[in-house]
Amino acid sequence: MNLFILRHASAGTRRANPLLDTRRPLDKDGKRHCLQLAHVLNALDVQFDLIVSSPLKRSLQTASLIGTETGYEAQILHSNALAPAAALRDFQNLLKECSKVENLLVVGHNPNLTAFLGALLVPAATAPASVRLRKGSLARLSLTRGPATLQGLLDPRIVRALYATSTKSSRRKTSRK
Repeated sequence: MNLFILRHASAGTRRANPLLDTRRPLDKDGKRHCLQLAHVLNALDVQFDLIVSSPLKRSLQTASLIGTETGYEAQILHSNALAPAAALRDFQNLLKECSKVENLLVVGHNPNLTAFLGALLVPAATAPASVRLRKGSLARLSLTRGPATLQGLLDPRIVRALYATSTKSSRRKTSRK
């Protein structure tokens, strides 16, 4: 299985009221980043068989924008295993339920996703591996027997650079005489 772990894109400032924070949407930068990431994923010919998201609004919006722009046509599943209060056991159960899927995208929050990613990379260690996931970062893992293998990590800065180089005009410069 190819597991893609995506931290939701930028959603502005955290709200003091937890109920209001669950409804916090993506901001303008977050939406733009999602479109740029989808453009890069399309250029890499990445397709998802299943997308699972945290039930919080910012994660659902991130999953929806990425799914729409990459041609994903099925319904996005909501899972509390990706919510901020989820435990590693919940995440592991989600992966077991989705074990038949070839390309799985999960969208969630930190610090959970970082902890889940570290536990997948070094499952039996006393201290899990530490991988920094900024908002909008995408990690690709290969899950086979044994510990997962990190295949790639797309940081928002890398996504912006790839997007900028892929959308420049290919028109030749001509001199005027």
